[in-house]
Amino acid sequence: MGKAELKTKPTAVSAADFIAGLPDARRREEAAVIDVMHRRVTGLEPKLWGPSIIGYGSYSYKYDSGREGTMCRAGFSPRKAAMTLYLMGNYCDRQAEVDDLFARLGKHKTGKSCLYISKLGDVDMAVLERLVAISWQVMNERYPA
Repeated sequence: MGKAELKTKPTAVSAADFIAGLPDARRREEAAVIDVMHRRVTGLEPKLWGPSIIGYGSYSYKYDSGREGTMCRAGFSPRKAAMTLYLMGNYCDRQAEVDDLFARLGKHKTGKSCLYISKLGDVDMAVLERLVAISWQVMNERYPA
């Protein structure tokens, strides 16, 4: 099967310009906070992946089906409905710690590898940063640079 043409790939648009152009003031402010958190955790400058994902680092993957691709190691998308953070930390050997963190996080929803937060004021930011850090560690262990 090989590499399919992925829609989500790094673009030339600056993440800072993307954040500054968000139409909702609260979402702009929250995106800036989440950007600072990701920079602190990853030590990396972000790139805009596709039209709306702010990503840090990258990794290449290959599924058993043969499908391959490259995606950001960590990232988030400041969507209108919710701030969406891409986390892999809940798919690892740290399940008990991660379950405890999610229980203490505050108001949120989760998807397969997404964390949805309507308002940052509804969550414990230290817990959120720990979840981002665990996800980053897991990705670095699974996909060494």
